[in-house]
Formats: sequence, structure tokens, C-alpha cells
Amino acid sequence: MRQFLQRVGRTGRRIVGDRRANFAVMTALSAPFALALAAFAVDEGSIYTERRNAQAMTDLAAITAASNITDIQNAVVTTLTDNGMPGIIVQTPGQTVVPAVGQTVVSITPGQYSAASAVGVGQRFQAGVTPYNAVHVSLRKLPQRFFAASVIPTPVIRTEATASMTPMATFAVGSRLLSVNGGILNALLSGLLGGNISLSVMDYNALVSADIDVLSFMSALSTQLNLTAASYSDVLASKATIGQIATAMASVPGLDGTSALALQAIAAKATSTVKIPLNTLVDLGGVSTLAVGQKPPGLGVTASAISMLTAAAVLANGTNQVTLNLGATIPGLTATTLTIAIGEPMQFSPWLAINQVGTTIRTAQTRIKLSASVTVGTSNLGGGISLLAVNLPLNVEVAYAQAQLTGISCPSGPSSISVSIAAQPGIAALHLANTTGTGFANFALPQSFTDAEIADVSLKLLLLNIPLLQIMGSAATAITNNGPQTLTFNATEIANKTTKTVSTRNITQSLTSSLISNLSLSVNALGILGLDVTGLLSTVTPAVVGVLNGVTQPVDNLLYNVLSALGVSVGSADIRVTGATCGRSVLVQ
Repeated sequence: MRQFLQRVGRTGRRIVGDRRANFAVMTALSAPFALALAAFAVDEGSIYTERRNAQAMTDLAAITAASNITDIQNAVVTTLTDNGMPGIIVQTPGQTVVPAVGQTVVSITPGQYSAASAVGVGQRFQAGVTPYNAVHVSLRKLPQRFFAASVIPTPVIRTEATASMTPMATFAVGSRLLSVNGGILNALLSGLLGGNISLSVMDYNALVSADIDVLSFMSALSTQLNLTAASYSDVLASKATIGQIATAMASVPGLDGTSALALQAIAAKATSTVKIPLNTLVDLGGVSTLAVGQKPPGLGVTASAISMLTAAAVLANGTNQVTLNLGATIPGLTATTLTIAIGEPMQFSPWLAINQVGTTIRTAQTRIKLSASVTVGTSNLGGGISLLAVNLPLNVEVAYAQAQLTGISCPSGPSSISVSIAAQPGIAALHLANTTGTGFANFALPQSFTDAEIADVSLKLLLLNIPLLQIMGSAATAITNNGPQTLTFNATEIANKTTKTVSTRNITQSLTSSLISNLSLSVNALGILGLDVTGLLSTVTPAVVGVLNGVTQPVDNLLYNVLSALGVSVGSADIRVTGATCGRSVLVQ
């Protein structure tokens, strides 16, 4: 027994001391655990790879669906099937589908995505909100398992992606200059800019027909202002004088020589030091994030040179009021004074916009006061009545016109692009009367009107000689509109920069003559007691109306020229879409 125990002891000591035997034992004991860990590692690696592949397919499906917003389900299913995803099942709203082996369950939700920084990241995609510009795709599937499926439950792979395609259009609202009156434009720009502008009709016609590449203009302006701007938004955040703006416009590549020289002349003569916030002139929308000098593919961004110039001139006028002494330049009128008050477009509503659906732009509200004496032809009306003078106290107020981008569709690609604009012309109120109060340029206050002195007459009856009788009167008319009208521009019209007009009603008669036909007159005997002179109205009224009707055409031309130069029009609005793109679908979340 003792010998046996000694042999066991020696054997134990030999085993303990033998390192090879120790390693073999440890290997034998740990091998099952190592194999288990390896199995789990293989499965986990496989799941990770499969999850990455599923996420890539989800991203691709969302991008494809956003590019085919009218057929999103077919786009998603086709994309996943073509890329090897098995057993595609589309889960409809309110339905719950549990994924099984060999199945891929997808949920597809269209909605609207906004990239506005003011909107929280989690709130930027609004499911079901129209018009659709984004798609959210979620995917669920069971991964393939090799070893661990019998030990632990198989996890469900879950991936999701949101893609948006933001089509954009460039559009403007205002009046186009069909005919150019160089004298009126020179006087108007001189009054707005503080200099003595003297351009020829040829110069203005060149500016009317010229288009400015807006992004090239912004690049030139960045150089003009010595900005170290990284993006267009940096340029828009700055301010510039009208002289700097005109100089930058003149340096835009592709501008004809006559237009460039005219802009340089305006820049040299402009003395206004008012600096315009550039974001009140142009809204570049999503394009503003591009680096200065870059241009978005497929989107032409152009604007009328004369429209941009006059819009900038209006914004540069610090007082918002201009008085023009036209003298006797208008046929049939003498001592003509034109006073113009220019309001501002509503806040965050620039003159030109490059943006997506929902963007609204507006013209400025405008007031015009025309005070003029009308040339009297035959003064002797018979019966001892003489017409001494006829006056034209004309007041015009045009509310802002607005245009809203309501839709951009590309049903079969860029060639099928269509842009919808809801346009509402500005209503107009016209008065032959005197204005009261001092708030002519304050658009927060309404104007009030009283009878004005329309004519002066003298009366001689036998021994009675009345040297001055005042004919008082007033008239009013209005042009109104109930709601916006929708204009649609196709690809050809966009390429040709076609202008479309909406009107409150067809204006087939002279604006001024419509007032004169409603003119109500009375006689002021200037304190002569007991004298009844109302009977002479039957003689005076036809003569006064006849004199006033003789100047309606030149007065209407004056109104249209002035208002068109300011980008507004009586009872109408001109809309132009100068560029549009379907955009590119990109992941946003």
C-alpha cells in the first residue's frame, strides 16, 4: 500500500511538472468554449455584413423612390428585387407583417421634407404632407444564421432611410417694359438714385432685352465688395450700394456692350450711399449653399437686367418717396408734378426667388400723385362763361401683386418639367380728388380724399362780373380681384423665358377716362351771398370733361411707364419662370 501511494505521488508530480501535459489538458478543457465563441463570431460577422448590405439597399430604394415620386412602391420593390433582396412584402399602413426566413418586409411612406434650419431634425420629414418631395423607407428581415440559431433567438435586421428630391425654379413677378420712354426712366432713376441719369432710348432698350446670369452677378459682386465669401449665402448676408450693384451687373460675362456701358454710366452717376441688404433683392434658396462660382446643374438662373436695376434702385431709395417735376413734357399738360411713394415687399419676400414649392414673392405697394394743369383750348363757352383753367389731381394706389410657386413636376424626366405659379395681381384704386393728411408714404395708414378744384371759370352777366368761380369735384374707381390665378409653364416656355400675365379684369378703356365719366362737379361761389350759379354746370361740365378727355391717353401712358419701371402694374401682374430643374434625389435622414 505504501509503495502504491508512493508511485501515485511520483506520477502526479511528473504530470504537474510536465508542461506539455498541462497545455493539452487546458486545450481540451477550453476547446468547446472556443468553438462556441467562433460560431457566435461567424454569425455576428454575417449579421453585421447583412445589416450593412440591407442599409445600402434601403438607401438606394429611398433615393430611387424619391426620384419617382408618383410611383414610389414600384420603384422600391424593383430596386430591392434587382439587388437580390428575397421575398419582398410591402406592409401597408395599419398592417403588421412579421418577417420570416426568406422574406423582406418594407414600409414606404411619402411625405414632405424641409431642410430649413429652424425646423428640428426629427421634424423635417412630415409623413403624408403634400406636395410630396420625399420618401421614407423602412426594411425588416431575418438574417442568415449558421451556428447560433439553436442557442439564441435570431435578431431582426431593421434599417430605414429618407430621401428627398427638391425641384427648384427661378421666377419673378413684376411688369415688363413693352415700350420705353427714356425721359420718364431717366427722371425716375435720377430721383431714386440721387444722380443725374441721362441714358438714351437705345440704352434702355438694350437693358430691357438683356438677361443677367444671377450667380455670375453674385460672384462679381463678391469681388466688388472684397468679400472672402465661401458660399453665395455669405454674399447674400452682406449689403451693397446701387453703384456697386450696377458695376457688378456690368461685369457679368455675356452681357452686350451697350448694356454694359449703360450700367457703368448709371454706376458712375448714382450718388445714393444707402446699402441694400442683398437678401431682399434675391433669394437663392438651396442654391445659396454652393460655393461662389459654382452653378447647379440643369438650372438656369437669369433675370431681366432692367428689372433687377429698377428693383435695386427702389430698395436703395431710403425715403421711399420721389418727386418728379415733369413740366410740360406730357402733351396737353403744363406744370406737371409726379410724386411717387414706394412701399417695401412684405418681409422675407424678395424680388427674385430661386426656391422650391411654397415660395412666395411680391411686388412693392405703390402710390402715385399726379398734379397737373390741363391746357385749355377755347375758353369762351358762351353766355358770359369763360373756362380759365382745368386741373388734374390724379391719385393711384396699387397694392402689391404676388406669385407663389405651387408645383414642379417631372413625370418623365427633365424634358417634361412643368412649373405652376399661383399669381394674384395687385388691386388698384384711382381717385380724382385731393388727399388729406401727411401720410402719403406711410402705407400703414389709408389715404382719405376730398373734393378737389377741377376747374376755374369766370362769369359775366350784364353789369355783374365774377372773375373766379371754382368748380369742385371728385371721382373714384377701383380694380379688384377675388383670388389667385394659376399659370403653368412647360419646358419650352421656361427655356424661352415666356412672360404670362394675370389681370383683375380686361381693361379695354382708358383708366383716366373711366374716372372722368364718374366725375361729380359742384360750384363754389367763393362766398358771394345770394348768388345761384349752379345752373352754369350744364355749360361748364361738358367743356371740362372734354378738356380732361383730351389728355387721358398721355396720362395713361405716363402711369403705365412709371409703374412698369417700378415693377408693378394697374390690375395685372407679369410672371416669368427663367429656369427650373427636377433636382437630384439625395439622402436626408
